[in-house]
Amino acid sequence: DRKKILKGKRATTSFIQKIPFAAKSYRNYMPLFPLAIEQLDMRGYELVLSSSHAVAKGVLTTHEQLHICYIYSPMRYAWDLYFGHLEDGGLTSGLNGWLARYFLHKIRMWDSLSANRPDHFVAISKYIAKRVEKTYRKKVDAVIYPPVDTELFGISKKVENYYVTSSRMVPYKKIDLIVEAMSATNHKLVVIGAGPEESKIKAKAGKNVELVGYQSQESMIELIQNAKAYIFAADEDFGIAPIEAQAAGVPVIAYGKGAALETIVGGFASRGEVSKEDTGIFFEEQNAKRLLDAVELFEKNRDIFDKEKIRKNALRFSRDRFEREIKEYVDKKYEEFRAK
Repeated sequence: DRKKILKGKRATTSFIQKIPFAAKSYRNYMPLFPLAIEQLDMRGYELVLSSSHAVAKGVLTTHEQLHICYIYSPMRYAWDLYFGHLEDGGLTSGLNGWLARYFLHKIRMWDSLSANRPDHFVAISKYIAKRVEKTYRKKVDAVIYPPVDTELFGISKKVENYYVTSSRMVPYKKIDLIVEAMSATNHKLVVIGAGPEESKIKAKAGKNVELVGYQSQESMIELIQNAKAYIFAADEDFGIAPIEAQAAGVPVIAYGKGAALETIVGGFASRGEVSKEDTGIFFEEQNAKRLLDAVELFEKNRDIFDKEKIRKNALRFSRDRFEREIKEYVDKKYEEFRAK
């Protein structure tokens, strides 16, 4: 709905929009992404904000324009997920594998070059700030966490005896790990979501695991609010789902790496660390044993978790907070730019 999302404004798209099958198979045109972003004419704007997880930061501007990039990550499939991306796509050998490596090599060269184009980088987490500085050797000016619709979630008085997880079923989300681990227990697990890994995950699901597929927003919220805990096993750049669970006062059992360490308050299961201030428990490695150690520790300490404290932690990431912080930052940088 353009009126709702863009508030009536007109979207200008690249030439890729007009290529056959681009809507569903746009990833096939990845080698054209750099060229496409460079064709967008920004000459009429004094201030340019790019929201970039791949090529948006590469838009062309002049010395008379201020370009601020809000960055979600350097291109993950070209850098830190490079080898996993080739393996998941069956591109480790053969002609297709050679072509994929060649084009990703070219993309990396362009990506490094285009990192010089923004005047300022704002990262979505401290975790991503480190990745940007490592990959591009560029200083990140600020970390401003993305907005989360915390107001959609409330604390439920009814807590049912099940764990919940929700995600698009793709390899790096590690839903298969969660399902495999929980299938070895008597604990009920509800899995919300769909995706290319769905059949693989179904094959690993025990009788105590219920895969409910894609759910409406209302149904998803209800399932999360009524769960005794939320399980999260991905190494995420930010991770909205664990914050939504906390907004419902639901403790999170999470892989202790990535931005989860910034958005969840807790100790590691291997150390038996649990306190009244915690909003979750971390496990140290992405394997079933470590995850189940965290589940066992949670079961022994369920009563220690305070739903109001958990929700309060999530409110640090509200939409209002984001809008205020991003506006203050942009206004400040724009004033400095105009003063030069």
